[in-house]
Amino acid sequence: MSRKDQISKRGPLVGNKRSHALNHSRRRWNLNLQTVKIKTGKNTSKRIRVSVKTIKKLKKHNKLA
Repeated sequence: MSRKDQISKRGPLVGNKRSHALNHSRRRWNLNLQTVKIKTGKNTSKRIRVSVKTIKKLKKHNKLA
């Protein structure tokens, strides 16, 4: 499973790790993904993996199960 937010489709950022001597190597900044249950219909819910930033938005709009 890819490390993507299933609602906002955001993925990890990539860049370089830099030392004071300007050595560099590739690195990734992964999202803080959590598994949550969201409301999909009248009495149904679904488990998805979303970032914590998206969870805060879901709580604001009362979409968490």
